Amino acid sequence: MKNLKFPISKKKLGNRITTLLVLSFVIFLASCKNSSSTSVLDQKNDGDGDNLPKVTQEMVAPPLLPKFDQVDKDGPRVVQVTFTVIEKKIEIAPGDSMWVFTFNGTVPGPMIVVHQDDYIELTLKNPITNTQTHNIDFHASTGAMGGGELTLVNPGQEVKLRFKATRPGVFVYHCAPGGRMVPIHVTSGMNGAIMVLPREGLKDENGNPITFDKAYYIVQQDYYLPKDKDGKIVNIATPQQSIEAVGEAMKSLQPTLLPFNGHLGALTGKNAMTAKVGDKVLFITAEANRDTRMHLIGGHADLYWPGGKFNNKPFTDFETWEVPGGSAAATLYKFREPGTYAFLDHNLIEAFDYGAIAQVKVEGKWDSTYMKQIEKPTAIK
Repeated sequence: MKNLKFPISKKKLGNRITTLLVLSFVIFLASCKNSSSTSVLDQKNDGDGDNLPKVTQEMVAPPLLPKFDQVDKDGPRVVQVTFTVIEKKIEIAPGDSMWVFTFNGTVPGPMIVVHQDDYIELTLKNPITNTQTHNIDFHASTGAMGGGELTLVNPGQEVKLRFKATRPGVFVYHCAPGGRMVPIHVTSGMNGAIMVLPREGLKDENGNPITFDKAYYIVQQDYYLPKDKDGKIVNIATPQQSIEAVGEAMKSLQPTLLPFNGHLGALTGKNAMTAKVGDKVLFITAEANRDTRMHLIGGHADLYWPGGKFNNKPFTDFETWEVPGGSAAATLYKFREPGTYAFLDHNLIEAFDYGAIAQVKVEGKWDSTYMKQIEKPTAIK
């Protein structure tokens, strides 16, 4: 031991050891603090929103989202929205029509966007011209069957409900009037989604803040309608007859159609989503009744939040992402190349035979570092 030589003095070594001990203690205190943070099981709420400022959010038709801030600026508030139930007949495929039940006239219903700890104050109107009793079950809410018990309205009535968005993420909402009417109303179009953003905005896989340039909202709708002996969809005259027909057809568990956003071609051709090379696009996808699996041909989910749950660390580089029935998902992709991308259900039968397909048209300059055609097709040499 006498001949042991230190490259630094004993005094400096002692100082370094002291520093290491201090750092270790700081890390220990931090870990103790993290371990004692409140569990989601123990979260408590104060107040009921009565004293918060109120703002009105104007609803827009899917696949667009209403105006919102990605990062909160002003603190919690009451976000007021209005849904009017509209029962109407629409063309779901060329030459084929059906009665749909809708929130604000669209399938799916409009998206609501708030921040965690905001309150949503919904006015639900059921005009006297309608034929059915309706309500709304918010998967983002707590208690009273998601609000369904408190929002049941007959034709000619309206109701107002307020609930706190306690959990960040993307959540389904749908009509749930009770019994078999629940799947009949849901599969007749009466569903949508709400996005609850963290107050500080989204974070990437490394915990760094991330923003997006565009956001689109895509819902796969399963329709169940009877067909005649020639395989043609039967034309139905009234909403009540439609309820009876849908109720019988859905027993097969075999959808008639599975289009995105209500009808064939809703998001293709002239209705395609758009972006530019370099845009970071947030895709919010949902299915109120059946499981599905989403895929962007020629791209990926750079970031993927299963279940749309933003408090969880996002996965990276997913080629296909699952959306279990009754839930939503959120993915973010930065477009690197121009062109027309297919966005579809990767059960390819459901995509090409049942209509579960959309398009994203992207403008910009081609980058050969990602892909390059070396030779064009020619006769085999």
